[in-house]
Amino acid sequence: MRNESSVARARELRELLAGAFRMPTGADGPEEETSPGRSETARTEAHGDTAADHAAPAPAPPHLPRSMAAPDRDGDLRRTFPAFPARSTEGAAGAAFAETWWGNAWVSALEEGALDAKRLVRGRAYAEQGNVDAITVTPGLVLAYVRGSRPRPYRVQVRLRTLDDADWERFLDAAAERPGHIAALLDKEMPQSLAACGVPLLPGPRDLDPRCSCPDSGHPCKHAAALCYQTARLLDEDPFVLLLLRGRGERELLDALSRLSAARTARAAQEREPEPLPGVRASHALAPRELPPLPQPLPPPPHPEQPPVYPAAPGGPDPFALDQLATDAAARAHALLATGRDPVGELTLWQDAVRLAAARPGSGLTAGSRALYASLASAAGRTPAELARAVAAWRQGGPAGLAVLEEPWDPPAGRFDRARPLLVAADLPAFRPWRNHLTHPRGHVQLRLGRDGLWYAYESEPGHEDWWPRGTPDLDPVGALTGLGGPGEP
Repeated sequence: MRNESSVARARELRELLAGAFRMPTGADGPEEETSPGRSETARTEAHGDTAADHAAPAPAPPHLPRSMAAPDRDGDLRRTFPAFPARSTEGAAGAAFAETWWGNAWVSALEEGALDAKRLVRGRAYAEQGNVDAITVTPGLVLAYVRGSRPRPYRVQVRLRTLDDADWERFLDAAAERPGHIAALLDKEMPQSLAACGVPLLPGPRDLDPRCSCPDSGHPCKHAAALCYQTARLLDEDPFVLLLLRGRGERELLDALSRLSAARTARAAQEREPEPLPGVRASHALAPRELPPLPQPLPPPPHPEQPPVYPAAPGGPDPFALDQLATDAAARAHALLATGRDPVGELTLWQDAVRLAAARPGSGLTAGSRALYASLASAAGRTPAELARAVAAWRQGGPAGLAVLEEPWDPPAGRFDRARPLLVAADLPAFRPWRNHLTHPRGHVQLRLGRDGLWYAYESEPGHEDWWPRGTPDLDPVGALTGLGGPGEP
């Protein structure tokens, strides 16, 4: 009995000491080198416990911090981007990581300012393997968690100096000076002439200031390098990310450019002096005379003129929507003047709504096009999702592409029947026919024959009937599949 009571008191003392020295589960900071299982073993050996005396508790799983992604907190000065998936690195040795010139300029600033090339190689591998979690961008700061060799990811941030008001004023003047600059930004492009306007938009060597919660003191460590490489992919997709890093959000910049362009146009109109009216004597004006024949009409201009810039006003219409409507009206008037017919007048309400949405710069339902898609879809009695799919078909083949999307038909024997042997001859599996459709047996690629004799390619997730137009129409069914993801896989 005395021996059992001693063992019980020793067990209570061990539990008290273990609770007193246990670390909080939510503590931040670098991971410890000792794993939970190893520390429990060492504690057991120190107290001389055996399996018969006291069963060691199972090691607790490592505490992983939550993702930084919080889209509900996003605004004009805070944007959160989901993690990029891993991408194949086969044959990528020595290849550029980014796809655009400004994305590669960001990578050059990272690589030229690095002190250890080996850390860059590891960081690039982490980025390509998808080890970087959701990325949050705010003025002067990029934040993300990066998974390394340990279970708990590291908190990484990269700082970049924001521009002052004088730099932004020079940038806005340079952007408003040429209408092509604004059009390029709306199309998610960064003109080199705009980046060379004297404002340091792109970072140089040593401009990036990476910080990481890992114990590595390299500049940068491989986790910070991975975040920098993934940031270059963000810049590829949207140069407004770079402008946000420098201190201004997309909506603020576009509003400022709209006001500046309108002010310049009004100032130029005021500075133009009216031409003096020529004087005519009354006796000459009232003298009888024969009027000369009317001159021949002037030839139509080679292209419609650029419409004026409309300023934004609180509660007023969207200036970009007004600009699109004015540009469309000018193009229709020019076509009517040059050819005597208006092809747009032959369209239905739905076709015209799809045409207007397809003329909007960019692709897909973005923040700028969401209101336009909603209003056009409501006017036509459709949903924004249906309009987005119809826009993809219109951009693929115009009215004929939209008809292929919405109107299945029974083609006559001949061209349609010869398509399947051509696909089999190109080492493709036997496609399943239905009306004017030929569908891959795995259900992820489809060909549709249009009434114009062209083949239109569609893609969908395997097992889902969610077909979206892809690629360029072609007379050859095999050619229409060019560039689609893996149509020839067995």
